[in-house]
Amino acid sequence: MDICVSVKVSGRVQGVWFRQSTKTCAEQHGVKGWCHNNLDGSVEAVFWGDEVAVNSVVEWCKTGPVQAQVESHHVQTIVVSETFDGFQIR
Repeated sequence: MDICVSVKVSGRVQGVWFRQSTKTCAEQHGVKGWCHNNLDGSVEAVFWGDEVAVNSVVEWCKTGPVQAQVESHHVQTIVVSETFDGFQIR
């Protein structure tokens, strides 16, 4: 079953390859969506795909790449009207 979730990760997550690493992880799991930096220093992402695959990427986001220091993360299931073509960094 496919699901779509929104994730917001805070801490030392900008300038440490978080977005590129998220893209790599998502693509390895066949998950589509996007991620971007927020002005408040957090990273936001939307993941869409198989529930097990999406949950694997969400779990990875709790620590991120080795340079990151994730202090908090917020996950919520969402309904989207857009379709995703791969995974993009916005």
